[in-house]
Amino acid sequence: MPRQVFLYDPPDRFVAGTVGLPGRRTFFLQASQGPRVTSVSLEKTQVAALAERMDELLDEVVRRTGGNAPVPAVASTEAADTAPLDVPVEEEFRVGTMALAWDGEQQRMIVEAQALVELEADSEEDLAEAEERLLQDEENGPPMLRVRLSGAQARAFAKRALDVVNAGRPPCPLCSLPLDPEGHVCPRQNGYRRQV
Repeated sequence: MPRQVFLYDPPDRFVAGTVGLPGRRTFFLQASQGPRVTSVSLEKTQVAALAERMDELLDEVVRRTGGNAPVPAVASTEAADTAPLDVPVEEEFRVGTMALAWDGEQQRMIVEAQALVELEADSEEDLAEAEERLLQDEENGPPMLRVRLSGAQARAFAKRALDVVNAGRPPCPLCSLPLDPEGHVCPRQNGYRRQV
């Protein structure tokens, strides 16, 4: 089956956002260009990893070019996008594999999010070989979201994504596990509750 690629070069908007209450949120990447909107779901850890790696890659680009690349050192407050996701949020696919690269000629960050695929193999070697073939196949394969961002857009995306990840449930001051609205049994208290 031919691969479906949702290409945004460049997008009008590319953000990470959530639907639902803290503790039960579903995370999305959403790209839009004019009336066209593509939303893909992913895990909270994937959003955090993408944002952190994007910041690291941008820092490396700035370092290697001696500050001559069109990449701001920090996200500009004017470029901050705090608006909610565009509705309706309709999931195109669930993200499995993500890739990140810097195009030095065009001075653009390339973000690729590929749909989750179940692979069957008899051994670890067969599985690794099947994964490599899948990643290298440009014509066939699972759907993919490909977004090309300027340095400023990438910085703004990374800041918002980290803010969205950190906006969930507050951590317990003793064990750092998330506090649930219904209560929390802290392993550091060994099942005992403090008397007030």
